[in-house]
Amino acid sequence: MNITIHYAFLPQTDPEATLAFYRDTLGFEVRNDVGYEGMRWLTVGPPGQPGTSIVLHPPAADPGISDEERRTILELIAKGSYGALTLGTDDIDGLFERLEAGGAEVLQEPTDQPYGVRDCAFRDPSGNLLRINQLS
Repeated sequence: MNITIHYAFLPQTDPEATLAFYRDTLGFEVRNDVGYEGMRWLTVGPPGQPGTSIVLHPPAADPGISDEERRTILELIAKGSYGALTLGTDDIDGLFERLEAGGAEVLQEPTDQPYGVRDCAFRDPSGNLLRINQLS
């Protein structure tokens, strides 16, 4: 049996800024762009890996969420405490330079961690934490 991660979900609060970051700065392919009732869902993924995608969705779009819950979710997103994703690359320094030059919000430059990982960290335009690990 083979199990893979097919979709991961992150909230996005600005579809155009999100699209520019994931497509133009990070270099992901746009796999789907769906609008519905003034909201937009974007599906992106790394080139050459059609089986792995990230769905960037409008936050708190679930009709079962109360107004108070919706406010809490939006506050957590704004703080950068709601969504997170860890990516891997074979060239962390090159990717760091590309993201920094593209204006991404840097949280941590490439660092050798005491637990054996070399990584860096950014926030996407919605505030989601993106950690990037150096792959061996």
